[in-house]
Amino acid sequence: MALADRKQSDTEARLATLTMPEGGCLAEARKAALSRVQTLGLPGRRDEYWKYTRPDTLTAAEAPTAAVFDAGEPPMFSEFDRIKIVFVDGVFDADASDEVALEGISIDRIADICAKDIHWAKDLYGVLEARGQTPVARPLAALNTAFAQDGVAIRVTGTPSKPVSLIYRHASEDSDAILHHVIRVESGATATILENGPAASRFNKCMEIDVADGGSLHLVRAQGRDHERRAATHLFARLGTESVFKSFTLTVNGVLTRNEAVIELTGDDAVAHIAGACVGDGDFHHDDTVFITHDAVNCESRQVFKKVLRNGATGVFQGKILVKEGAQKTDGYQISQSLLLDDDSQFLAKPELEIYADDVACSHGSTSGAIDEEGLFYLRSRGVPHAEATDLMTLAFLAEAVDEIEDADIAANVVDRLEGWLARRR
Repeated sequence: MALADRKQSDTEARLATLTMPEGGCLAEARKAALSRVQTLGLPGRRDEYWKYTRPDTLTAAEAPTAAVFDAGEPPMFSEFDRIKIVFVDGVFDADASDEVALEGISIDRIADICAKDIHWAKDLYGVLEARGQTPVARPLAALNTAFAQDGVAIRVTGTPSKPVSLIYRHASEDSDAILHHVIRVESGATATILENGPAASRFNKCMEIDVADGGSLHLVRAQGRDHERRAATHLFARLGTESVFKSFTLTVNGVLTRNEAVIELTGDDAVAHIAGACVGDGDFHHDDTVFITHDAVNCESRQVFKKVLRNGATGVFQGKILVKEGAQKTDGYQISQSLLLDDDSQFLAKPELEIYADDVACSHGSTSGAIDEEGLFYLRSRGVPHAEATDLMTLAFLAEAVDEIEDADIAANVVDRLEGWLARRR
């Protein structure tokens, strides 16, 4: 069978397992997304941006099973006062969720919006995902737009007094969840969104974020610790004039995780920071694929990704900064680094710059190496045991990524969890 025929056959097999929600104000966007999937086909190993990551288990008609992992510890962010929105295997759990009665924010379920003819989310649902299909096709995101059964539409109109916490719980070993969130931050508004949990055996999540002029959004994600889970997440963000978007993602465990981010800076003086830290052990494959477009004057972007890998784990980073013509005074920074704790692990990196303006300050770098033996010797010579010294060096290595978290208390919570997880791995 020819490669194109095989790709089409695999796409049709996956589509046959899914049911598209009908009617409502999102119907047109779903149909357009389905057309994109059918035209593009689901990703294959020969696709340029999938050459480091096998997409087979993300695109298969049936989801691989994954054992439910009991961490025996409180969930991430449980120490904070927050509005909790809970999904179990991709299904909204009203009993476990909080009532949304908070000034400056409104939250609706995507499932409820599907039954309405008019809703503000109509103007955003699928729009940024569709824009993000060029110049690189992202068919798994289009699949999500077409078939997502649930998710939330969050509109921020002021400054809520507490963060919104999206909690994903995994309860069934063969769950296959698709969630789609849309977030609109109005002019001058600001909010923090927390995400945590493994969600399902296989998870496809799409988040579209539109930050208006002067708006600010901070997103902190902690992807669940289930050992056997697989996840493909997509983040599409559009930033207006003098707006701010900052994102941090922590990943520990998981057989396969692919996090894609597509960010457009369309208004002057906008700021976008996206960072990630992962700790992988054994049968662990983690892929960060990022595309940031500067299309306005005097904008700033930062990409900071750190991966700690051992026992044959694999880390991937594909990051690009595109500076369009006229986007003068761009400040673009990109760094991807891995700490390999043995000779069996590997880090695959593809950093890119594409610049069509002449008054810019852009840099990118990627390094991979073993732990600093001099630093390790210094700690050992002062009585620190080898395993504990290694953990201290690991935390120091991850610090630049964690420092991208805006809220100091949330950053401290992330570090505390990392310290505990590393200690239990000794």
